[in-house]
Formats: sequence, C-alpha cells, structure tokens
Amino acid sequence: MRIRSVVAALFAVVLLSGCASVNLPPVSETPTSLSLSGKIVWYDLITDTPEASQQFYSELFGWEFEQVGRKYGLGDDINYSVIRHNGRLIGGMVNENKLQRTEEISQWIPLMSVSDIHAAVVTVQVNGGVVYTPPTELADRGWLAVIADPQGAILGLVQTNTGDPMDRTPRVGDFLWTEVWTNDVDAATNFYGTLGNYSAETEVLSDDATYRILGEKNKPRIGLVKNPVQELDPVWVTYIRVEDPAPILARVVELGGQVLLEARERGLGGEVALIADPSGAAIALQTWDPNRVIAPKEVAPNED
Repeated sequence: MRIRSVVAALFAVVLLSGCASVNLPPVSETPTSLSLSGKIVWYDLITDTPEASQQFYSELFGWEFEQVGRKYGLGDDINYSVIRHNGRLIGGMVNENKLQRTEEISQWIPLMSVSDIHAAVVTVQVNGGVVYTPPTELADRGWLAVIADPQGAILGLVQTNTGDPMDRTPRVGDFLWTEVWTNDVDAATNFYGTLGNYSAETEVLSDDATYRILGEKNKPRIGLVKNPVQELDPVWVTYIRVEDPAPILARVVELGGQVLLEARERGLGGEVALIADPSGAAIALQTWDPNRVIAPKEVAPNED
C-alpha cells in the first residue's frame, strides 16, 4: 500500500500543486460538449527519465512532446509535457525528479471521464475505494481527482470543461485499450460498473482466464482480468496499437527499455507484448483487427 499511496501522492503534487493557479490544456483541443462517462480520455506518464522516455516513445511510435511549463501555470520547478501523435493530444508526461521520493514509482496512469466528479468521489468512498486527492480545478483541463479502487489500482478521474473527445477508431501508434489487472474480477466489476456508469458487460475466455469487458452496448470501455503476475499489485495496464510488435521489440533495449513479455498470440485476438520504458513504466503492445466482433473498438482517447 505504501508505494501505491506514494505514486498517487506524487501524481497529485505534480499536477495539482498551486491548486487554482494550475492550468493544464484540455484533453481535446476541439470542444465537443460530450460527456462520455466511463471512457478513458487521457494518459499521464510519471517518469524519472524524462529525456530518455521522450526519445523512447518518439522513436518507437512517432510521438511528439511539447513542454508546457509556465504556459499552463506549472512554473520552472515542475516539468510537465503534453504528448501528441500525428498532431493530436493523447497524453502527458510528468518529470518526478525534482520531487522527493525514495521508491521506484514510474508508471502510466489513465484518466477516466466522469460527468459529476464530486458525486464520483463519493461513489469511490462508499464502495471501499480511496480518494487521494479530492476534486480540484485545473482551469482548461476541468476537474481532477486521484483515487484507488479497493484493491489499490490507481486511477485519475476527470470532469472536462469543454467536453470529452469523440470516439474514433484507434490508429497505429495510438492508445488502443486499457484494462485492470485485479485480484478479484467480480469485486472490480461491481466497483467500476458503478463508478463508470456502464450499461453492459461481456465475458470472454482469454488465455485460460475469464476476461470481462465493461462499457455501453456497442462501445467497450475497459477490461478486467485476474492479475497474471502474483508479485504485482493490482494495476491499470495501457495498450498501444501496433502493426507488428517484432520491429518495435527489436529496438526496445537499444533505446534503454526492457522487453517484459515477448510477442505472443492473445486469446482476444492479435499479438500482444509487454515492454517497459527507460524509467521502468510498463506498457503493452497489441495488434488489432477492427473487424473483430469482440475487440476494443472505438476506445481511443482523442479526435481533434
């Protein structure tokens, strides 16, 4: 619990220091006025190797990094960058080096859209979760809270000011899917089903384990699966769509990362691999056929 709480606290300090004075860009540069509760709309990377991580993702996926600094009220002491893919905003990168910490805490943290963030944190508390940071306004971004589910998986909640990004088909190099590796799939289903206001769930057999998909009728939003790594705390795992994992895996070590799981066929379809960037933050690679009936279609975060 100690490391999970430190991660959440650091994430909150970086993004929320200065409270009302902090301004972060919206998750979509095109206002939509949409509220898509339960959709993952943003991803933030906490890293202690910002320069190496930037080169890593730029070389592998063509991502572009734009340091915001004073422009959005963060000042010179906290380094926050936004990440673009083909010009579209897809996420952010937090430099943890100037903050005191002793644990290795680099990781990706997804942000889930909620229509009423104050009601959402009450839902978290009533259902056994932890609210590390209460709803805090970040100007253009909207309202943000940092929570953990009852098993400790950390998640950001965001109520956007200008609307959530529209659904679109994920392109190669985009974020594709997000799932929770949990110790109790049924308990996690109850927790996130209420929090995300999901109207449908689907069970499929994947790699000899039950895989649960939560979302709306034709719009899968998140996946839940029994934690496959015994020594790993429950965690959110983010996937990037790739055309072929082989050439990416061939460059991971060269760019300072690690290959945690070599490419293999996945029960849900396609090939999957797991890598870590130079800071140790893990992220999954997934090939994907958008014509599959059971697939994470139309779940990418941004359409600008």
